[in-house]
Amino acid sequence: MKSTAILTIVLFLISCNSQNLNKKQTMTDKVLYEELTPTEFRERIARAPVAYLPLGTIEWHGEHLPLGSDGLQSKGFFEILAREAGGIVYPMLFMGPDRRQVVEETEYYGMDYSVRERSSPLYYPMQQLDGSAYWIPDEDFKVLMEAILVQVQRAGFKVLVAHGHGPSTNFVIEHRDEWEAKYGLKILHCWGHRDEEGMGIMVDHAAMNETSLVMALRPELVHMEYLPADPSTWPVGVGGKDPRILASPEKGAEILKIQKERMVRLIRNTLGEITSAGEVH
Repeated sequence: MKSTAILTIVLFLISCNSQNLNKKQTMTDKVLYEELTPTEFRERIARAPVAYLPLGTIEWHGEHLPLGSDGLQSKGFFEILAREAGGIVYPMLFMGPDRRQVVEETEYYGMDYSVRERSSPLYYPMQQLDGSAYWIPDEDFKVLMEAILVQVQRAGFKVLVAHGHGPSTNFVIEHRDEWEAKYGLKILHCWGHRDEEGMGIMVDHAAMNETSLVMALRPELVHMEYLPADPSTWPVGVGGKDPRILASPEKGAEILKIQKERMVRLIRNTLGEITSAGEVH
């Protein structure tokens, strides 16, 4: 009886150690392009020829979030996807298109100016928001993206998942058919499921959704104490549901779980379709 109990304990400890090792291996699995050796690159692309391109910016995301929030969210989510569905995560971009106005020879873009009526509590005067340094014209962004797509194709990828900064993501969606035909790639993004509920990937601007995502992915970078304590004072450059009331790391984790499950299915289905069509050898 005593030997049976000891054996049971030993087997339990071995099982626990094995689970911890598997978890550790999953968490440390290298998926960032810049960190891979050629051997590791060959192994990963052979298993899943999927490239992930975080469409980042250096842009105001309220006083409480880092300026690189666009890229940090998409890169963080892509690392999760790559470890589950396979593939390789490209370095994040930091330039992108956006709305723009020139007033008295001064350029304003993106969240530098409100599109709300002056009577709206969300309105704020036009200003150059500190730290924003990312804007390029649409035609330059197209040149940049097409240069990247040439290299994505050359490296042997068959699927590109591109997502992040709203105007950059919309630009990719608008040119998807053209680029898929030109470069022989399947191009995916992460919108399309529960976005209107605020449960998608990056579906507001520094409000409940994005704040929750950064809380879940990089909690050490979030400073809610920098936002106005008075709920009647709306934070400058924040668009969506009030993050002071509704954002949480738990909400962010829930969003990531929902969207990971959907995107993993989409990526695997896309790879299956490509394989069936004889495009992957």
